[in-house]
Amino acid sequence: MNAINWFELFVGDFERARRFYEQTLARPLEVMESMGGRVALFPHAPESGVGGCLSDSAEQQSGIGGTRVYLNVEGQLDAVVNRVPAAGGVIIQGKMSIAPHGFIAVIKDSEGNEVGLHSMS
Repeated sequence: MNAINWFELFVGDFERARRFYEQTLARPLEVMESMGGRVALFPHAPESGVGGCLSDSAEQQSGIGGTRVYLNVEGQLDAVVNRVPAAGGVIIQGKMSIAPHGFIAVIKDSEGNEVGLHSMS
């Protein structure tokens, strides 16, 4: 069982946030309507039990709020970090070893959310 099975990153500007993550991760996000508004689903394998989305919710705000999720960017950490500034984000912590658990980096996305990136390699 995974400790996390779903996460939502709340956004102030849905299209800007979607473009940021599609450009940074170099992968499309599936947009759909949800209970509270639009969501953009991060690519994931449903059988893994872990997924997440960008959420355009009038009840929630984006930004630093005490929670940080880590996106799996296995084998692509350097490339993803390098795309962050051009996509409108900020690198808070560049690639750092957390041996024996791989490597992480921390970014601020286009909506002000701090997001971790993780790769074993």
